[in-house]
Amino acid sequence: MVILDTDHVSLLEWSGTPSCRVLEARLDSLPSSDVCTTVINYEEQLRGWLGMLAKPSKQQAQIEVYERLKRQLNNYCKLIVLTFDELSAVEFARLRKEYPRLGAMDLKIAAIALANNATLLSRNRKDFGQITGLRLEDWTA
Repeated sequence: MVILDTDHVSLLEWSGTPSCRVLEARLDSLPSSDVCTTVINYEEQLRGWLGMLAKPSKQQAQIEVYERLKRQLNNYCKLIVLTFDELSAVEFARLRKEYPRLGAMDLKIAAIALANNATLLSRNRKDFGQITGLRLEDWTA
């Protein structure tokens, strides 16, 4: 099982770009039941979209933001979205003590990956690379 981090999910909104094509080709080689993301990734992206939509802007800019938001929603509907459950919460508490300088959202995503014995797909090696036992790969290169 692979879990797409926010940066990998975001790429799926830009179908046709070189990085997206590379990612899609790798994902297509897996059964769809093995390709997931997390509710934490959804929260991260939703917060960003809500911030963009709250800014006053011209009508055309709002139309474009809503179109991109819809593309994102469609991508999430195609993915299995793993929740932050009891096992993840226990793992998060452990990680929080061990890695106090890492952000809570990244630690929650890592906790879900560890609790599900999954590989996390992310370009964020700086933070996730510090977590012992976390399988981390970048499928965009």
